[in-house]
Amino acid sequence: MFVAPDPGRLRLRNSLRAVTGIGLAVTAAELCGLSLTASITGGLTALLALFTVTDPSVRAQRVTTALLPVAGFPVLALATSLHGVPLARDAAFLAVVLGGVYARRWGPRGHALGIFAFMSFFITQFLHAVPAQLPELYAAVALALLAAGTVRFVLWPLERRYPPAAVPPGLPGRGLARTTTRQAFQATAACAVALSLGQFFSEDRWYWAVGTTWWIFVNTTSRGETLVRGFRRVLGTVIGIVVGLLIAIPLHGAPAPTAALVAVCVFGIFYTAPVSYSWMMLAVTVMAGLLYGLLGVLSPALLVLRLVETGVGAVCAALAVVLVLPVTTHATNDAWIQRALRCVHAATAAAAARLAGSPTADPAPHAAELELLLARVRMALAPLVHPLSPFRDRRARARRVIALLDDCAREVRGLAAVAADPSASHDARLAAACWRVEAAVEALTAPITGLGHDREPAAAAIPPAPAGPALAHLHGLERALAELAHPLRSDRPSPLVSAG
Repeated sequence: MFVAPDPGRLRLRNSLRAVTGIGLAVTAAELCGLSLTASITGGLTALLALFTVTDPSVRAQRVTTALLPVAGFPVLALATSLHGVPLARDAAFLAVVLGGVYARRWGPRGHALGIFAFMSFFITQFLHAVPAQLPELYAAVALALLAAGTVRFVLWPLERRYPPAAVPPGLPGRGLARTTTRQAFQATAACAVALSLGQFFSEDRWYWAVGTTWWIFVNTTSRGETLVRGFRRVLGTVIGIVVGLLIAIPLHGAPAPTAALVAVCVFGIFYTAPVSYSWMMLAVTVMAGLLYGLLGVLSPALLVLRLVETGVGAVCAALAVVLVLPVTTHATNDAWIQRALRCVHAATAAAAARLAGSPTADPAPHAAELELLLARVRMALAPLVHPLSPFRDRRARARRVIALLDDCAREVRGLAAVAADPSASHDARLAAACWRVEAAVEALTAPITGLGHDREPAAAAIPPAPAGPALAHLHGLERALAELAHPLRSDRPSPLVSAG
């Protein structure tokens, strides 16, 4: 987590911006005289707006942020009105789960609106909101979105300097549609069981089991990804509860230190989310404990119950992905790896064009997209590289694939930096080097030779390392791509993808 690349310190800047936006949202709610419940709602709304809106353009991000109330306001009204009608409330919650997951087929916007709708229902359960509080909840949400939008798009517009890369929501085209349909049924079935079991352990805090199940399904595609994510969520929650016992309980809800620690947790959520789900869950769990302290209900027994409900939700998610329309791990590995390799191809071509004098070619967006794709590759391969995996050979080869793709990403970042230098000049050898990189990518992504092919091709001849930074980065790419041929296309049965 601490050595993960952060080009332009973008993760750091984004985390500080999130603290600023959420702090402004809570401050606005307090200055308007809203209740503590409304202020917490506003803070969580701003967090969601800054965390979940990931459209590939600033204009699309503005539209999605403006549409969040369309998804959230009706759900808030529904959840508060059904607060005292358990059966109807539970049925409505499951309907929101189904619709929220199904909406992911419409890309980042559907993903964000689905999460916001679910969390609007969840927050009302967390805060035990009733219909009389609905006007001030609406006001808090509106103020929070205004505050978050002001910080994101006016005061600290990071995306203007660092164009946002499109977050890969899943497999493209019909593959994504099929996956979201399967996940919608999986998540709904898992949440239904989690809801029932959660209420068995607690009539008041059952929603943590449902929330755990929901978030385990976010940004996962295969059975293996979901199982590993569930394990990491439980691990992060356990550590977070220990930290909460040491920090949150002794505070007794004191406003000033609690607010400061919540800001630290918010920073931790945004800074660690791209690289460590367990660390992110630690920050989320500590923040939840601090908020319970503000509400005056925090106790060791409550934190233990939080752990029990988390375990229930994780088990329900695991059973659902195994028993309900399972999507096997090896069905997704090859697709994500090939998307990453094609992104290397696009970045190389754009860098070469830029160095050749094209004013419009820009490899930076491709480099940023590659970082996101590699995060998805790591998630897809997580079941294979997990320390508890019994398949040692598969684990070693999967780790080798990740290491070599990281090498590719490092060379692409260096190449993009060289291309951005106005003084960089064109070298006649660039075209030949780029052609070799393109040929290597095409060989690795050819349909007849994907992961799990029966034989290994001959290694490509790599010329001696050339002089000059651009050529040096291209040479590094050639070597990494050549070495990828062995773990991706071994003559042994593939540990990463098989025909099943």
